[in-house]
Amino acid sequence: MLSAAIALVGAIVYGSADFLGGLAARRLRSIVVTAVAALSGLAALLVAQPLFDGAWSAPDVAWGVLGGIFSVVAIALLYACLAIGPMSILSPLTAVVSAVAPMLWGLLMNGDALAPAGYAGLGVALVAAVLVGFIPGERIVRPSARGLAMAVGAGLAIGAFLIALDQTSDDSGLVPLVTSRATNAVVTGAIVGGLALAALRRGERARSVLPVAGLPLGATPSGHADLEHATTGEGRVVASTRQAWWLAIACGIADAAANALALFALRTGELAVVSALTALYPAGTILLAAIVLRERVAGVQWIGLCLALAAGGMLAFA
Repeated sequence: MLSAAIALVGAIVYGSADFLGGLAARRLRSIVVTAVAALSGLAALLVAQPLFDGAWSAPDVAWGVLGGIFSVVAIALLYACLAIGPMSILSPLTAVVSAVAPMLWGLLMNGDALAPAGYAGLGVALVAAVLVGFIPGERIVRPSARGLAMAVGAGLAIGAFLIALDQTSDDSGLVPLVTSRATNAVVTGAIVGGLALAALRRGERARSVLPVAGLPLGATPSGHADLEHATTGEGRVVASTRQAWWLAIACGIADAAANALALFALRTGELAVVSALTALYPAGTILLAAIVLRERVAGVQWIGLCLALAAGGMLAFA
């Protein structure tokens, strides 16, 4: 029951981080937002790590690094598939695959056993993930095989991140998250540095790579993306460049907190349950958009939110 509650709260925090990252990505290039979020999240984890007195061991460090690599792969595939579209199909598909992959791993490889209500809750959670991740108003078109493959790959990478965290020892504290976030920060920082160097060679200023260029998608270091607000119209709240930097920093701290909640949920419960509830992260984005941006929540998304709560209750007693 406790692990399900922690996982559900973690999903809401994930969605909140995505919301902040999405706002920041309206002014700053997506990879810049991701790099800043990775660094701020790493700083937050380094401050919190001594409080949990985690033991450093080679296997836990290795699993953390592997998780960081998976998160970078997830971000790259998310950008690619969402740029291809349609988001209304590829967004929920990514969320569902990110839940199904670790769910099957937990049930088949870890031997997770649930009560009948728990298995029903997993099914309800998957339906809820589809509905809350659906982007209404977008013209429905048949997705390309390439877009589908990238969405599935992104979901698998997100799921692999959770599986990697689940392999870590209980006495490692936040060590796996620290090494994972450090890996992500190094990779994304190197990409931003490469872009700046390329700009200098073209005779441009290094800072010219910072503003938005191309599709303004925001993503967090765990591989989640701001799917709901990737392409918003005019008349919405748009942060200044200075505010965008602070939003990116806040995004990283919120995402690190969500990672910590997911890790604690894994250590007190089953991977199948945690993965199913974590996939409901778009709910946090939707709720914040409704409160902060006064955006209308579509009827299908309200149904998804209600099912999400129902799934959380069913899985709490699984």
